[in-house]
Amino acid sequence: MLAIIGGRGLTQLANLAITHQQVMRTPYGEPSGAFLFGTLNEHEVIFLARHGFGHTIPPHLVNYRANLWALREHGASKIISVATVGGIRPDLKPGVIVVPDQIMDFTHGRDSTFFETRDRPFSNTDFTLPYSTRLRSHILRSAQTAQQPCMDGGVYAATQGPRLDSIAEINRYERDGADMVGMTGMPETALAKELELDYAIIAVVANYAAGRGDSATGINIETVNATASKTMVRVRSILECVVNNGD
Repeated sequence: MLAIIGGRGLTQLANLAITHQQVMRTPYGEPSGAFLFGTLNEHEVIFLARHGFGHTIPPHLVNYRANLWALREHGASKIISVATVGGIRPDLKPGVIVVPDQIMDFTHGRDSTFFETRDRPFSNTDFTLPYSTRLRSHILRSAQTAQQPCMDGGVYAATQGPRLDSIAEINRYERDGADMVGMTGMPETALAKELELDYAIIAVVANYAAGRGDSATGINIETVNATASKTMVRVRSILECVVNNGD
């Protein structure tokens, strides 16, 4: 079953025919909110708003472990995360949709692994390819079917938040090889890998990162929200094709 985790601009999946919703409990606490079970073009889908339906949970307080654990326990084997990012690379302009293929972690203090005790064996998770190659390809094919331009590949820099980054910080991420910057990519990506889930991100560029383009001297949050909401219409179209096209 496919699960979709929505971020800024996608707190609800308007084209999801909801059959029921359920509040979950996990060994890691409560997820971000009730899970919505339903159908998208007659295909079963689970939807979760990462920040809560009122967008009240900041990135560093999201219970990523509970979210992913509960999704897997309720039958999700594939997860598409929809997230907004700031574009560092010049061609990643506001309104662009991109499917990243690599990630760097600049977060701290988050619960970043399920291997947290000394009473059972642990494994070293292979993180060479952070995202599911199969699911990424499926998303990109679906974007073509939906006739929605979508960039293939890019390096996502995951930062702590909830504040936005300074120009100096963005310059550092760029020197390190990042193409975009967001706040929720980690530890979500690594946790999905530990659970052996097919996981990929659809990233919506909602603004230029600090010091770039029209963010040269500041970032207008109202403009960020408006761009994210507008672009999510195109994302929904891609998601419909994802479920229609199967694996």
